[in-house]
Amino acid sequence: MGYNGIYVPMLVDDIEEFFEIYSGSDFAGFSVGIPHKEAAIRCCDEVHPIAKSIGAVNTIVRRPMDGKLISYNTDCEAAISAIEDALTERKVSSKGVPHSTSSLISRRTFVLIGARGAGRALAFGAKYEGARSVIFNRDYKRAKALADEVSGEALLYEALEMFRPETGAILANASAIGMEPNSHQSPVSKEALRAYHLVFDVVYTPRNTTLEGSCRGRSHCCESC
Repeated sequence: MGYNGIYVPMLVDDIEEFFEIYSGSDFAGFSVGIPHKEAAIRCCDEVHPIAKSIGAVNTIVRRPMDGKLISYNTDCEAAISAIEDALTERKVSSKGVPHSTSSLISRRTFVLIGARGAGRALAFGAKYEGARSVIFNRDYKRAKALADEVSGEALLYEALEMFRPETGAILANASAIGMEPNSHQSPVSKEALRAYHLVFDVVYTPRNTTLEGSCRGRSHCCESC
């Protein structure tokens, strides 16, 4: 990239306290992960409009001219682009899904697990692309609040395993289920995965998640991103 810098991983418990301590100009920016994406907004001087509507940020840049912290949400565009690329590359059948020239995601059912930072980004991204979101979260009130924002539907988390969407549905795991140190976990069983044309997992540690492994070898499974 031609940038003279280093990327330093840091384990953070209190995001606001972190920015009080590490606010020097030596830090050109920050990448924000789970579970700080929503709280990080309060630590920034300016928030990009898309990130503000999502209510979560994952990228913070220090503006050179005045040192102010400007925050963005790149999860939304990146995740939706990855899903659309996977639909194109794997030539997922659109049988039963009305044709749309605007997006391969348009008018599909978008089943989302998780309603915090990454989940909010995916929900808004799906809405912008014309998909109908069905949201599952262990905290039902949080799922319902997000569903109302994106004109979607919230269902009890306990109903996820038996939920069977219509043809062409996409499953997106935006929760921490399957993340180290609980990498053996998966939000749904192999049997339940049969109901989905495409599976997307935001978990990146480990690189190959149990959810991804459960659908490996199936033509409908999207690589974990």
